[in-house]
Amino acid sequence: MSPLLALFWVLVGIALLVIMNLKYKFHNIFALLIAGIFVAIMEGIPVDKIVPVIQDGLGGILGHLALIIIFGAIIGRFMTESGASQQIADTVIKRCGTRFLSTGLMFVGVIFGIAMFYEVAFLIAMPLVLNIAKKANIPYMKLVVPTVVGATLGHSLFPPQPGPVALISAFNADIVQVYLYGIIVIIPALFCTGILLPKFLPGIKSIPLNSMMKPVEEKSSADLPSFGISMLIPLIPAVLMVVASVVKGFMGVDSGLAKLCTFLGSAEISMLLATMAAIWFLGKKRGMSTENITHCVSDSIAKIANVLFVISAGGILKQVIIVSGVGGHIVSIMSDVSLSPFIVAWIITAIIRILTGQGAVAAITSAGIVAPMVNAFHLNPALMCLAVACGSNTITLMYDGGFLLFKETFGISMKDTFKTWGLLELISSIVGLLMVLLLSLVITS
Repeated sequence: MSPLLALFWVLVGIALLVIMNLKYKFHNIFALLIAGIFVAIMEGIPVDKIVPVIQDGLGGILGHLALIIIFGAIIGRFMTESGASQQIADTVIKRCGTRFLSTGLMFVGVIFGIAMFYEVAFLIAMPLVLNIAKKANIPYMKLVVPTVVGATLGHSLFPPQPGPVALISAFNADIVQVYLYGIIVIIPALFCTGILLPKFLPGIKSIPLNSMMKPVEEKSSADLPSFGISMLIPLIPAVLMVVASVVKGFMGVDSGLAKLCTFLGSAEISMLLATMAAIWFLGKKRGMSTENITHCVSDSIAKIANVLFVISAGGILKQVIIVSGVGGHIVSIMSDVSLSPFIVAWIITAIIRILTGQGAVAAITSAGIVAPMVNAFHLNPALMCLAVACGSNTITLMYDGGFLLFKETFGISMKDTFKTWGLLELISSIVGLLMVLLLSLVITS
């Protein structure tokens, strides 16, 4: 099969996925499964091999990300119940003052985005932001935009969130490099989108708040956990991952200490430790009964079950793409194209995100397509992770979950949603890609 024909069937499969989602309202799991089977057949995968490919795709993602997503949901729940999220917001805003309020809220957004699943971070942060906007007498959207930008970029670029973890695994990237280069990428994106956009966006002061959401009833500062504990718990995985990578670099991968740190710094174990710390310090130590803790854990898992299986179903299409060799065909086509491989990876991911409305699914699916380019063009795997992550975080349409969450939360019009949510996604994604391209000029594989 020719490279162009192989790529064509993948595009048809994605189009089929979109039609099933939008026109016929198929559940994402069924749509992803049917699209995966269709592409497998059209790519010439033998019929007796299709079911094993589906099992490998679903099981690979489910096995790799299930615990991470579950633990993230539990940590987010205990941060909400205990008031840890309020403590972080209150402390940062107090230190920043009115002048640097947007900067402080971006920082809060990044922390929430790294620590929690995106929808959880959004729903926790927004009532806090409405409170702050009311107290400071600032148009609420001028504070919403920087907070959402921080949460979006934190969630899209950094482990232990599902998308970045899947990309690091697919490209065999170094976690420390992803964090270090990610910081370089995120700072200009935050500045352009969180600081400049609210200043120059026409009509931002007059966007009405028509939502049923009300500012959260704040707890007394005496009832909140300390700022140190509130910050440390969600950052435990990041700290352990970085320490593990540094120790391996200095001690060698075969040393006993390096093996121990690698174990503790794995995504699953580091998230388990953070979850146990959240249950102990934000639950048990603050007077929660064993029954209440068990209820919080069970309720957290139940609420993210759908998200977990949709992301895992995205692995089906990715595995079909890998087995069919479409990635190799992309490399062949790229050999005759003058565009940077990072731009191509970004475009592929952005198209999948726009069509499917799923950021993590777009990143996982794109990884199956572009992974061969890393070795073929001697690219830095961490930079490829960031390029794909930025692509998964681009402008979205009205059927995207994030778009609808933003629109319905504030009860604003479609036009105002595109003007705010749409622009903040697009600008942060493009600025992030530009920073990856600049880094690629000085950083090689």
